[in-house]
Amino acid sequence: MLGNGPLASGDIDNRMFLAIAGNIGSGKSTLTQKLSARLGWRPMFESVEGNPYLDDFYSNMLQFSFPLQIYFLNHRFSTHKFIQESNASCIQDRSIYEDAHIFARGLHEGALMSDRDYENYLTLYKTMIEFLEPPTLMVYLKRSVPKLVERIRQRNRECEKSISVDYITQLNQYYDEWIDSYNSGKCLIINTDELDFLNNEAHFHKLVDKINQSIDQQELQITFH
Repeated sequence: MLGNGPLASGDIDNRMFLAIAGNIGSGKSTLTQKLSARLGWRPMFESVEGNPYLDDFYSNMLQFSFPLQIYFLNHRFSTHKFIQESNASCIQDRSIYEDAHIFARGLHEGALMSDRDYENYLTLYKTMIEFLEPPTLMVYLKRSVPKLVERIRQRNRECEKSISVDYITQLNQYYDEWIDSYNSGKCLIINTDELDFLNNEAHFHKLVDKINQSIDQQELQITFH
């Protein structure tokens, strides 16, 4: 369906908003880049480079968890609003929903964010999402913990070297629980352990076809193996 389905449309009335969700190392930025290059859509990447809190957070999670999450929440809200008000189709690398349901939750339940800060954060999050329309399609990149850890080690980012396997495992559990309850719109779950959309064009082609089909179908949640 490349070149024919809804992803190929340049009509403003048919503009699309894809959100690419997934754990650390799942391939969100890679897929965002590839889809943007193929479709000519505007990519909106997660704010990692230049983040004033990230390095400090990995060194002292308890002290910097709240300001880091507020930074991400503000960035994600601004990005979502920009896409919502844009005349062009866009792809967002990680959604605002993940900030609250995955990362803030994990920090709080792991005793790395106080009850007071967590309640403050959730109040702000709930207020923000009242002003947001959900993405046309949420694309969730599901990957096993061993594959996530392998990918994190391969890219060798300094700020990620202290991430533990237990932390990645916990995040994966939160992701599964969140995506099972996601009801804001259509969602495509992609099992990526055996899917090499970076280096294998046939895999990437099949993936784009599946995204096209998911936008057209009535089902709210679809799984692609």
